[in-house]
Amino acid sequence: MSISKNIELLNNSLPKNVKLVAVSKTKPVSDILEAYNAGQRIFGENKIQEMVEKHEVLPKDIEWHMIGHLQRNKVKYMASFVTLIHGVDSFKTLKEINKQAIKNDRVLNCLLQLKIAKEDTKFGLSFNKVEDIITSEDFKQLSNVNIKGIMGMASFTDDETIIRKEFKTLTDYFNALKKHSSINFNPTIISMGMSGDYKIAIEEGSTMVRVGSAIFGTRNYK
Repeated sequence: MSISKNIELLNNSLPKNVKLVAVSKTKPVSDILEAYNAGQRIFGENKIQEMVEKHEVLPKDIEWHMIGHLQRNKVKYMASFVTLIHGVDSFKTLKEINKQAIKNDRVLNCLLQLKIAKEDTKFGLSFNKVEDIITSEDFKQLSNVNIKGIMGMASFTDDETIIRKEFKTLTDYFNALKKHSSINFNPTIISMGMSGDYKIAIEEGSTMVRVGSAIFGTRNYK
């Protein structure tokens, strides 16, 4: 099935309150353009250099989301254009994002990544650590960072019971953190769910899904 048809089917099946991030990492510009021409505007990349190169040649109304693990020393390369940074998992990274946002006269939207999977390979903060960060005086000084919500990745397993439980945990965390809303913590987004589990994620409260292979086909690893 074509990329444009996949986009159409996905958008028709998603609830109105759920945003679709088309995960375009490793995919050529031609594939992204096909999705763009089908109406998709939000694309997710996991390598900053690749995202920068694509941003330079693709339409400027695209919303670029950084969905990969973030290296602080590379924030500066995307600070002028990135729309949402998904995987923030340390206060040091937040400080660097704020620093680069100031340099570009922007407020950068971010999601804090929580660890909900049992796997050691998954990055993320504990619930208590997130609470400590967003209630700290140091966080309140980050005037050019806006935390829009949280994200998480479920375990890589075929056991839907485990996946559902982990997604439910993230939604519970989100609901518990909302009471701490502030000038730079405005939680509206729960980013969870990928090609293999986004339907479960939506049932458990996701408002943003990151879908790659179900749009573009099997990923090209590199």
